[in-house]
Amino acid sequence: MSFVLDCSVTMTWLFEHEATQDTDELLGKLSGPGKAIVPNHWALEVSNVLLGAERSKKKTPADTTLFLNLLSKLAIESDIHTEHHATTTTLALGRRHQLSSYDAAYLELAMRLGLPLASLDRNLRKAAQAEGISVLPTKIPK
Repeated sequence: MSFVLDCSVTMTWLFEHEATQDTDELLGKLSGPGKAIVPNHWALEVSNVLLGAERSKKKTPADTTLFLNLLSKLAIESDIHTEHHATTTTLALGRRHQLSSYDAAYLELAMRLGLPLASLDRNLRKAAQAEGISVLPTKIPK
């Protein structure tokens, strides 16, 4: 199973208290035949969260290295066409759903590839559903 993966789901694999059975199942899919596609800014978002976690002493540089090693072993593919849609479809989606350009890029990618969107962001999930895109996990904690 392939899906578009956002940073919110990715980071549950680092912060154990945020993980759920559903997010762990998504991780498991990437260790098998599944594949995640991410917009090309995803690595910057992940790096930003890692830096914040280190600065706030929630994680150490060693934790970051272990996590990045985990991610490097997963079937995660960066979309090389994200930037080509940034000032057209992505911008329009951001306007229509009041999303940041970063979040709209995940939605644009899911729509373009016809894939489900894995996100815990409520606004992004709502926008995806409004555009007819299925979301993963099917339910998120309140």
